[in-house]
Amino acid sequence: MKPVIEEQKLSEHKKYTDQKAFTYIDLFAGAGGLSEGFVRAGYSTIAHVEIDEAACYTLKTRIAFHYLKKNGQSKVYEAYLKGGISRVQLYEHVPKQLLDSVINLPIGAKYNPKIYSSIDKLIPENGVDLIIGGPPCQAYSLVGRARSDNGMEGDERNYLYIPYAKFLERYNPKIFVFENVIGLKSAGNGRYLANMKSLFAKKGYDMMLYTVSAKDFNVLQNRRRVIIIGRRADLNFEFPELPDKIDKSRYKVADLLNDLPKLKDGEGKDKFQFYAGDTNNYLRRSNIRNGVKIVTQHVARPHIERDKEIYRIAVEKWNNSKEGLNYNDLPDYLKTHNNRTSFIDRFKVVKGDEPYSHTVVAHISRDGHYYIHPDIQQNRSLSVREAARIQSFPDDYYFEGVKEGSFRTAAFKQIGNAVPPLMAEIIAQRIKVLLRHD
Repeated sequence: MKPVIEEQKLSEHKKYTDQKAFTYIDLFAGAGGLSEGFVRAGYSTIAHVEIDEAACYTLKTRIAFHYLKKNGQSKVYEAYLKGGISRVQLYEHVPKQLLDSVINLPIGAKYNPKIYSSIDKLIPENGVDLIIGGPPCQAYSLVGRARSDNGMEGDERNYLYIPYAKFLERYNPKIFVFENVIGLKSAGNGRYLANMKSLFAKKGYDMMLYTVSAKDFNVLQNRRRVIIIGRRADLNFEFPELPDKIDKSRYKVADLLNDLPKLKDGEGKDKFQFYAGDTNNYLRRSNIRNGVKIVTQHVARPHIERDKEIYRIAVEKWNNSKEGLNYNDLPDYLKTHNNRTSFIDRFKVVKGDEPYSHTVVAHISRDGHYYIHPDIQQNRSLSVREAARIQSFPDDYYFEGVKEGSFRTAAFKQIGNAVPPLMAEIIAQRIKVLLRHD
């Protein structure tokens, strides 16, 4: 497979941008779940800005996927998923300007001038239609505040909406989409949200706040979030209805898991495993099983024997009585935590017989206790691929680490922080209909 001929190099990234598509800049892009939904809805990416280096590699790899697919070179990407070529070799098949549109810098006063300079070179002739993305949620998270000595007061992440507003001022998009946790509404007794609304208004934007759950967008996960949609005040743009008229899922969480190879803890392969079963309607309709013939990143972390015994107890309790495990009910020899009054559900089964899972969060990168596989025979926590599926990522989505081949912890973190692509796609479609009628 020959790399892209160097004569394809173009002086400006905007020549790669679809001039007929609505364009967007993705801030605090993470692994690209929100962006993936907008790409699937037909939007064109200008740039991603993200502080995490591993997530930036994930974004570049996804850019490679979309570029190669669009140009009839999907076999190159398939070769990467099979381990036939390296990450460096994969990127050689993609114009450098596209890869450089991923900007690995923190958003804020110190680096914004450099970020602006990079983005300014990428703006197409039709300008910027949207800015999407939401700042890191830890400062607004109810759990984060509960674990913090001062409730996250003074954390600089509380104020990342301020540089976000500066991007609105500079690029003047028609619309912005801002995603965050439910705790944003109550953080600082509501003052952060009030200040945010006031600041966006000063920049010329009205906003609508939606409280939604991913399960209402056909994602098999009860992931409650705040979506803020802002519109430029001079536009005749109606806010969309969310999540009205979304089909309620008839499927169970087991439908996400049953076609994957069975694993014990510590087992699995980074690349090139075959499916163990046929696809189903949900996997097809959600675009999770989207044509790729192999499974990647179906890797389970190893567990010590004490934890596996607790996992068995938790699964048996759910199977027998449909009850979650209370940490205090464990035999004393299995208890190692001194805190017996809070987080007593720290061991939790992903219930395969329910219509949706509980929320996948970034803590899954630390341990799998909150994400126990429902099959007692496998007796482990979720694999990377299983967690990605609960978030509705397609199976051809590859999560990178900083070092190629070392991905598990980085992948879990990226997945836990992501916006489900299926949810993002539906939001993008709703906005697109309204933009066309503007």
